[in-house]
Amino acid sequence: MAKIAFIYPGQGAQYVGMGKEIAEHYESANRIFDMAVEAVEYDIKKICFEGPEEELKKTENTQPAILTVCIAITQVLKNKGVNPEVSAGLSLGEYASLVTAGAINFNDAAALVKKRGRFMQEAVPLGVGTMAAILGMSRDDLNEAIMIASTYGIVEAANFNSPGQIVISGEIAAVEKACEIAKEIGALKAVVLPVSAPFHCSMLESAGEKLALELQNIHFKDLQIPVIANVNADYHKNSTSIKELLIQQVSKPVLWEDSVLKMLEDGIDTFIEIGPGKTLSQFIKKIVRKQNKNINIYNVEDLHSLNEVINIFSNK
Repeated sequence: MAKIAFIYPGQGAQYVGMGKEIAEHYESANRIFDMAVEAVEYDIKKICFEGPEEELKKTENTQPAILTVCIAITQVLKNKGVNPEVSAGLSLGEYASLVTAGAINFNDAAALVKKRGRFMQEAVPLGVGTMAAILGMSRDDLNEAIMIASTYGIVEAANFNSPGQIVISGEIAAVEKACEIAKEIGALKAVVLPVSAPFHCSMLESAGEKLALELQNIHFKDLQIPVIANVNADYHKNSTSIKELLIQQVSKPVLWEDSVLKMLEDGIDTFIEIGPGKTLSQFIKKIVRKQNKNINIYNVEDLHSLNEVINIFSNK
């Protein structure tokens, strides 16, 4: 019997047309899109299905859009009897995990991540911060590069994605210097990312403070399945800790590799990535390469991949 984890992507995975085919074929998915329109009070469904891309790329649109696609697909899977033992998501994806686990209702989550996106964008003016992916470097060596580059400004580790892929975040000059130093001391590659803000670093603490005020109005319920938090790569304990960890998540590193290792340690043998893109699946393949385990990884983002997973798991 497969022990399944549902995993959810973060911002950057979006594309125009995501979820459209599934919503047209499954009424339960279409209802989620209609609920999202009501929750965010504009036509997020149209933005997902038709764009324009520039609208979809705006952070306050991107976040509810990806969440909606993730939950629409999840609803179909659950209705077909495909259920997870545990869930985790990268950054924004953690909210989809919490909806899946019944800790927060979808309408509240959609409205909340719309505001979260706006708070994150407003925290740092455009042209001040950036992020970069550092490839082929250990955490210790990268910390050395960051420490040296920090004399040029704020630069911090933001995402520990997989062995040999760590993302850094901060002020442009400091991030660029860290990339330069990282390459000098052994990184295979250092690539500045096309992002609009320096996510998951201390420059976004003000966004966390605004999010904290919004979270006071949200009622979190008991988790129906375990969810792993980005901040500590451990399970959420209760509604109070969920709020605190979501606040921290805005400005703290995402421990994705550690989260996957935690799931593997606890016996997960099947990962189903739900939502646009295949990024998390690629990370997991790199993470499990060193593990002597038989792991299955699936991605569900369109009608074909959805029906394929339903056929594999719905009768098990």
